[in-house]
Amino acid sequence: MVLKRMFTSSVGRKFLVALTGTLLILFIIVHMIGNWNMFLGPDAMNSYAEKLQSLGGILWIARIGLLLAFVIHIFLTIQLNIENKMARPIPYKKKDYVKASLSSRTMVLSGILILSFVVYHLLHYTFGVVQPETFKMNLTDSTGKPDVYRMVIYGFQNPIISISYIIAILFLSMHLDHALQSTFQTFGLTTKNIFDRLIKISHGFAIFIFIGYNIVPVSILIGILH
Repeated sequence: MVLKRMFTSSVGRKFLVALTGTLLILFIIVHMIGNWNMFLGPDAMNSYAEKLQSLGGILWIARIGLLLAFVIHIFLTIQLNIENKMARPIPYKKKDYVKASLSSRTMVLSGILILSFVVYHLLHYTFGVVQPETFKMNLTDSTGKPDVYRMVIYGFQNPIISISYIIAILFLSMHLDHALQSTFQTFGLTTKNIFDRLIKISHGFAIFIFIGYNIVPVSILIGILH
């Protein structure tokens, strides 16, 4: 009953958007830190990947849960966006683009693009559809563990894949820039006194995510990781 009310009321949907967004932000941070194992060498990266795979069903439940949270997040965001436009059928003659940042104006678009990239990313590194040759090679390291380190290297040595990844992370960073502000507002954690500081924090967080994710493909492209 409570869940039904949350999906049918505007306030409830905004709360669900903020809640699913928070879960996704936590995953983004954890996943990024996991990627940094590439800089610790093959043993560290392959051991990390093996520990994840050893979770078995728990890992797949987490993946499905995150994907479901992502779909709900995008669906409700689009629904709220449509409702806002219907509530104001006659657009303003002059839009105030000074207060509305680029990231806030493109939230729906960036969200859809991010979802598309997540599907592509899963097809690439989880299901082996994008580069099936790396999966057919059955790469293993000296200890017999699946050689995820080499698989990542082979993947990002392709400039097209690396550039598409960098662009996708750019959209993700833009999305997070505004999402962090919206989440704090929805949970009632902002005041006029700290809002300006929150904007700076969200900008810094977006830059941190952009650099933190793209440092791996860039390092592979320029030969630091090989």
